[in-house]
Amino acid sequence: MRNRFLVCLAVAGLVGCESVQTTQGGAVGVDRDQYMFSSLSATQVDQMAAESYQKILAEAKAQNVLNTKDAMVKRVRRIAGELIPTVEAFRPDARDWNWEVNVITDEQLNASCMPGGKILFFSGIIERLDLTDAEIAQIMGHEIAHALREHGREAISRAYTTQMGTQVVGALFGLGQMSMQAADMAVQYGLMLPNSRSNESEADLIGLELAARAGYDPNAAVSLWQKMAGASQGNPPAFLSTHPSPGGRIEKLKEAIPRVMPLYEAAR
Repeated sequence: MRNRFLVCLAVAGLVGCESVQTTQGGAVGVDRDQYMFSSLSATQVDQMAAESYQKILAEAKAQNVLNTKDAMVKRVRRIAGELIPTVEAFRPDARDWNWEVNVITDEQLNASCMPGGKILFFSGIIERLDLTDAEIAQIMGHEIAHALREHGREAISRAYTTQMGTQVVGALFGLGQMSMQAADMAVQYGLMLPNSRSNESEADLIGLELAARAGYDPNAAVSLWQKMAGASQGNPPAFLSTHPSPGGRIEKLKEAIPRVMPLYEAAR
């Protein structure tokens, strides 16, 4: 944490850096300070994410793999409709995001929620793991948590300093000749590459609470990651690329379940 803050200070003269709290802590107590470039707004990141999301949908539509499984699409959208209202517990403004939910027919074990509420599931993660509704809710809650905590904007802010350096930072903000290239790199680093393990742990906890508030059994988090552990034998799926080990995360989730169980009981 301290190193990240010092990196921000090093380029503060160019763009400025600020400590923010993107969400309330919730019952699970996620309250880590986050450091973001003040010149890079959540609105800008949401716009970049929306453009990337639409490009993915257009490519999937061209390949005739977008929303081709009607029953699955209805199922995923129904679960999303139950989870989205619960985001108010962490950040009330997120309830009014322009949420979208789509399914791509693909064997990948993957799912995501881009900044601003752009949810995407691949059919493989549901079919190959034979997920229950409660397990889908755990994955979806986890991915929504990344968007609520603005992990994408945080990653872009980090990439400007630790990955791309001040030359790219300057270009992005009109101080050089490579603004388009810098913007592309920002999207790649901040929106497309995997999240850090600390961010994944935060998403686990917030996702657990979101699903509980929506009336989904928190114990499904354990069965989900047990299934993921089985799927990770050999070549781990992309979804697990920087995630904590299944065994370690299951123990942390078990520790957190008692904190959200009253929320689940109240929502049933």
